[in-house]
Amino acid sequence: MASNDNILSTVPADVAAAAVAAARPKRVRTGCLTCRERHLKCDEGAPDCQNCKKSNRECKRGVRLNFIDTQVKTPPITPPTEEWNLIFQDESREIASEYRGGLGRYSTVTNEMSNVSLKEEPAYDFTDTISNTISNTMIDAPVLAHQQLPSQAFPTSQTDPYSGSLQGMTDHGQDHHQRHGSTTSDSTFSTHTLGAVSAYTNGDQSLTSTSETRDSLTDPQELLLMQVFIEEVGIWMDSMDPYKHFSRLLPFDSLQEPMLLNAFLACGARHLNLVNPAYEDQTALNYYTTSSTLLLRQMQNPYRDTVICATTAVILNVYEIMTERALQRMNHIAGARALIKECGWNANSVGIGAACFWLNVGMELLSCLHFNWQVAWNPDDWGVDMNFDHGGESGREEIWTHRIVWIVAKIANFRASMTLRPSDPPQDHMRLQTKYEEWKRWKDWIDGWELRIPRTMRPLGHLHPFRTSTKSLFPEVWLIKRTTIVARMFYHTGATLLAQTNPLAISNPQVMQDMRNLELHHARETCGIVAHVKDRYNAQFLLLEFALTYLRGVASVALRSLHIAGECLTDRAEQDEVLSIFDKIRKETGWRINFIFDGLKKKWGHNDDVVQQPSHGYSSSTSSLPPPPKMPPMGIVNPQFAKADFQQAEHPYQKYYVPPIQAPPHHAYNHF
Repeated sequence: MASNDNILSTVPADVAAAAVAAARPKRVRTGCLTCRERHLKCDEGAPDCQNCKKSNRECKRGVRLNFIDTQVKTPPITPPTEEWNLIFQDESREIASEYRGGLGRYSTVTNEMSNVSLKEEPAYDFTDTISNTISNTMIDAPVLAHQQLPSQAFPTSQTDPYSGSLQGMTDHGQDHHQRHGSTTSDSTFSTHTLGAVSAYTNGDQSLTSTSETRDSLTDPQELLLMQVFIEEVGIWMDSMDPYKHFSRLLPFDSLQEPMLLNAFLACGARHLNLVNPAYEDQTALNYYTTSSTLLLRQMQNPYRDTVICATTAVILNVYEIMTERALQRMNHIAGARALIKECGWNANSVGIGAACFWLNVGMELLSCLHFNWQVAWNPDDWGVDMNFDHGGESGREEIWTHRIVWIVAKIANFRASMTLRPSDPPQDHMRLQTKYEEWKRWKDWIDGWELRIPRTMRPLGHLHPFRTSTKSLFPEVWLIKRTTIVARMFYHTGATLLAQTNPLAISNPQVMQDMRNLELHHARETCGIVAHVKDRYNAQFLLLEFALTYLRGVASVALRSLHIAGECLTDRAEQDEVLSIFDKIRKETGWRINFIFDGLKKKWGHNDDVVQQPSHGYSSSTSSLPPPPKMPPMGIVNPQFAKADFQQAEHPYQKYYVPPIQAPPHHAYNHF
């Protein structure tokens, strides 16, 4: 019998091909997905096919789509309908660009893509992801309203009393404050750009493009917000940076970096919302969301610029400090710290690396001073040059400011370690002696700092209260440079804390009295520095705007230092003056500091008093508000940074982070 090949060879080729095709089993088009995955023919039985029944598998139904077209040049257009709106967002080129040669498979994009409004771009749902990661180690805490330079905001309720110590001094939005632009103390942006209010409040206005670069800002709203950032927010961010990166250099770099620019504009918009209810909070949130979205996209790119990413995260963290419910909105607090470490920045860095490092550790320190926590980043790992034989010449005041920050961080850790817990063993003589030796070590450090600082870091003028023209109960301390003011406030704060924590004062009445006198001395010096930053110029009717700029530049540290100092006072007149100083700071900055009034009055035993607050700021009545959040435990390591390291399993930006392939560049970071 002839073979099949012989038979087919005797018929025409087209007939043979048709016969072979007919003999093949027909491809199933409506079979289950389970059989397709197993490469089996499905009998299309319902509800379960025979293959799935025999193998006891789930019979999956549905349609699987494969996208293989890479020739799309413009987003598809669909006619609008009355029931729904549909916008196509083509991100295939952006994804392909993250792979070598991937973008070359696509044709050139037409200019129509540049017209897509940024606000139409769907943002990643980063809030829940990052918040959940952080919230696992977070503890509900009060909020320090918009206190900025060094600290972090916390709470999640609308009445968060604290935002975290420096971050906390700026509760986000429902309570609006009168804009200081209406007074003689207004900044330059408050007059010639006031007309931008209408543009600012237009919710339909598109935000800054995600890809646009420019030579200068030409949009009135963006110009206004950048001016606000530089004059109101950047000024305190640069309080320990001699080169003033955030207020003088980075704004120019942001013209070429939309991610950075949107972060700046978010902070500016947030500050305007704090001081003037005419400015809507939604605009600030839009800028923040845009910058965060761009940052998270970059975190998925192994070839990203880690310097820009770290800088943007630090600025976004500052925005979060200025918000209401800051603790739950700390999407970037751990991420900023992790990115700083990834860049290898520390106290030995220069340029933008040093600026971001000192801002970040400064904010954490203020937060720890408020909550009585230990700093998460061990000061011994900062890399600070603590050799007092170096840097004694004038003009290098920032070096000594960094040193006193290191010393105060050590004192903060010591104070937190002195907090007794139920599980702690009793304080016997041996333990007290060990603690005293540690206390003496930090006392020697801070006294040594005071003895070795250059002359330019000491007061140029010091008047006792009875010789001042301001009728203040505190001495008038005149310091010239802003970084010197910050350093002196840290110095007096550290000395005050040491006077409060001497272990021998518990059992020795004479030591207790000496420490009490020392505590009052440094507390009054702190009050004198803060009280006369503005009053000195008011009394002489000179350079009022300059004085207010100084006040805004140091207010973040001043709030925390003044709060600690105020708790030491027992004289009612001095206490009332401290409250008036806080009120002045509130009027000039718009920061929500009602929690400070309540805390001090409780400390002083003034619970029966009611401090009248203007209706445009915040109300002292809380009868209709939920109870304040539970205070976090004291003495612990700052829980906000428990996972601020990409080397840990549960690191920040969990779903977005891809390790960078290129090592961070080690240069001056003065410019990107």
